[in-house]
Amino acid sequence: MIEETIELRLDESGLAVDLPAPAHPNDRVEGVPYRPVQFRDDDLPTALERAAAWLRETETWLAEPVDVIAIHLDYDDAEGAPYYEVKLLCNEEDLAGAPLAVRKRADKP
Repeated sequence: MIEETIELRLDESGLAVDLPAPAHPNDRVEGVPYRPVQFRDDDLPTALERAAAWLRETETWLAEPVDVIAIHLDYDDAEGAPYYEVKLLCNEEDLAGAPLAVRKRADKP
C-alpha cells in the first residue's frame, strides 16, 4: 500500500488560504472549533437515547451545558454496519474540559 501525503495550504485558523471570503462585512467564516460525537445503532430511538444519556453525563461532569451547535442524522447502508448515525457537533473546548480548568484556576487563591 502506498501512502500519499496531501499538503494543504491553511491560514492560522485552519481554513484554506484560497477559500473565498464572504463579500459582505457582516458575514464571516467563524473560527469556533467543533467536534462530532457519534452514536451508531440499527434502532434510531436507541441511538438518540444514548446521545441524550451521554449529554446528561457530560453536563454533570462539566457542571454546565455542553455547547452543541448541531445534531446531524445520517445512515450507513454498508453491510454489517449500524444503520443510523447520530452526530452531535460539540465545542472542542468543552470536550477537553476547559471550563473545569478555568473554574479550578479561578478557585485558587
